[in-house]
Amino acid sequence: MRRRSSVDATADAALAKMGYASELPRNLSMISILGLSFAIMAVPFGLSTTMYITLTDGQSVTILYGWIFVSLVSLAIAASLAEICAVYPTAGGVYYWSAMLSTRDWAPLMSFIDGWLTLVGNWTVTLSINFSGGQLILSAISLWNEDFAPNAWQTVLMFWAVMLICASVNIFGSAYLDWINKICIYWTGASVLIILITLLSMADTRRSGAFVFGHYDASASGWPDGWAFFVGLLQAAYTLTGYGMVASMCEEVQNPDREVPKAIVLSVAAAGLTGVIYLIPILFVLPPVELLLGVANGQPIGLLFKTVTGSAAGGFGLLFLILGILFFAGVGALTAASRCTYAFARDGAIPGYKLWSKVDKRLNVPFWAIILSTTVDCLLGLIYFGSTAAFNSFTGVATICLSTSYGLPILINVIRGRKAVKTSTFSLGKFGYTINIATLCWICFAVVLFCMPVSIPVTPSSMNYASVVFAGFATISVIWYFARARREFKGPPVMADGPDDAGVVSGKMVPLENGDKGSGERILVGDKR
Repeated sequence: MRRRSSVDATADAALAKMGYASELPRNLSMISILGLSFAIMAVPFGLSTTMYITLTDGQSVTILYGWIFVSLVSLAIAASLAEICAVYPTAGGVYYWSAMLSTRDWAPLMSFIDGWLTLVGNWTVTLSINFSGGQLILSAISLWNEDFAPNAWQTVLMFWAVMLICASVNIFGSAYLDWINKICIYWTGASVLIILITLLSMADTRRSGAFVFGHYDASASGWPDGWAFFVGLLQAAYTLTGYGMVASMCEEVQNPDREVPKAIVLSVAAAGLTGVIYLIPILFVLPPVELLLGVANGQPIGLLFKTVTGSAAGGFGLLFLILGILFFAGVGALTAASRCTYAFARDGAIPGYKLWSKVDKRLNVPFWAIILSTTVDCLLGLIYFGSTAAFNSFTGVATICLSTSYGLPILINVIRGRKAVKTSTFSLGKFGYTINIATLCWICFAVVLFCMPVSIPVTPSSMNYASVVFAGFATISVIWYFARARREFKGPPVMADGPDDAGVVSGKMVPLENGDKGSGERILVGDKR
């Protein structure tokens, strides 16, 4: 077992001041967290599995310029979160920040709302990654058998198999997560280069520069041309959503107040650049759009590779690289989702919290949090039996939940005059207000935008059910809040001597509940002397 260093002790002491005892080993580096964030965003995989969205809603202009626009917006959001993370580096992430930045009266409610948004966002990002991964694996069969069209049972069973593999790695391979995350960076970079070189060298025909950089056709969407461009932004927004999830790994990192904020911002910058390098060659060799949109399960990337290389084997070779990225993305997303579940349960915010907050001392992982996250995702996958557009719903609700969970602490920070982040080691300085307000405007717009179907008119099977899934989880959280959490949930622990004007409030000391670890007492947000 790795010997705990003085750096670990310092980080653990800082965590204790925020009210928590360290239960997870600090064996992840900044490069590992960067790799984890890069894995969750999984740029080539995310862009490939959502390509049908932008091929329907504008094609080249939406694909390329939509990606660049959302990359810049995401960088602004990431910088806003990194500034706060540097002050409060804990696995609670945005929900903890919402409490600490709020006033004493509002802290419990704000943290409860943001916690549920984060939890559902983490679960549905993991769901959408692994569900599209299952679809992508099945699409490989059609490279040799063009008449193959997987039915609902085959799709759901393949999705469950992918979830089982990711859960197994998280439970039994936790000691290897550090190097798995690092390998992801090199695998992704190498995959992009190999695909770029192969496509450009083997293509028999190439599109013109005018097509790549200026072609716009949203006729297949049914939406007005201008609106179709914005609907198509779901591809980029979904792919670039997961960067804030890595805040849940703060308690497994050395120097989290410095390393995690850097990883959040650098991962978005690297993802944005990677996306441009990946998309431009694909646009130059893009086969007829009608051919790609005709793919049975909505995953055209395999057919694109096959068409350009001229063989099923060549197409599968390139597809295999994307499937490798799927492995890193699925494992990484479930890692972050389980840590988020563990952190939220630790504060008693979800039903059955005493079980979900347990850490298996033998495996050094929050075992039951992993089981819960996996089970919830597997059950949500059953929506596919009622809607063939279920994946679009999953991506929509994931993007909506995570975007709003990021927006709430940023909004509170702005309303309270950005006092809490004045001493942040990752300060945005005089540009803070401008960056924060710009990101809030985008998030408000995105919530409405990503409830829209990719194309119209819609049928019950092609409807975007993101709002339905969102409403379902909202109902569960509201029922839990009024049934029990309103009386018992006080928010996360905070420092007893924190200044009120920064949102870190005073509170009375209360005994630890059974099963809690720590120094014997803790301070709760919302308690009055």
